[in-house]
Amino acid sequence: MKMLSLEQELKGNSYPGRGIVIGRSADGSKAVAAYFIMGRSENSRNRIFVEDGEGIRTQAFDPSKLTDPSLIIYAPVRVLGNKTIVTNGDQTDTIYEGMDHQLTFEQSLRSREFEPDGPNYTPRISGILHIENGTYSYAMSILKSDNGNPAACDRFTFAYSNCVAGEGRFLHTYQGDGNPLPSFEGEPKRVAIPDEIDGFTKLLWDSLNEDNKVSLFVRYIDIASGKYETRIVNKNE
Repeated sequence: MKMLSLEQELKGNSYPGRGIVIGRSADGSKAVAAYFIMGRSENSRNRIFVEDGEGIRTQAFDPSKLTDPSLIIYAPVRVLGNKTIVTNGDQTDTIYEGMDHQLTFEQSLRSREFEPDGPNYTPRISGILHIENGTYSYAMSILKSDNGNPAACDRFTFAYSNCVAGEGRFLHTYQGDGNPLPSFEGEPKRVAIPDEIDGFTKLLWDSLNEDNKVSLFVRYIDIASGKYETRIVNKNE
């Protein structure tokens, strides 16, 4: 698979929707995760990321303008032992609870489908990072309608072991802007992952469409120690 420029992928798409990037830093020492949200409506744009324990959650920037919290207020990131879960919806909790009861990442998501927001039927995208005894692997999932047919759910899981330094995968909800919004197609995209968290955070934030970007989360986890650094950027401050 060709290595793509994450900067160009984002700058060339005014509305990738919500996106997850998972990979390994160029020096091989860090597991890396990033998650961003975008919005077209006032309700979607009226959000910020806030820290919540070892994870994060979304909350309304202006509570008086919140009209429908059902698909926009959730915990995108939670930590279960040596596993970090990153998703674009409340399936974060489904994965957390499933894995806490010895289900696999894929099994935990069997009870979920794409979002009930027809005609878009936004895909549910999820990722999990697993660090154990100095080893690192990750997996990504997308649950999407069958070519816009809400009667059928297509399920794809992609697992990556012995992760290559300086590489990651990028999965997002929409191919681009449209009405209805066209769902992501194909495998997660192969992209470069740099060593430095602040530089990576700036690259991502600056590459997202200025009108539509809302919030960004980036975390670098030391594979040897499990210690991590986190960056959060909110357009609403």
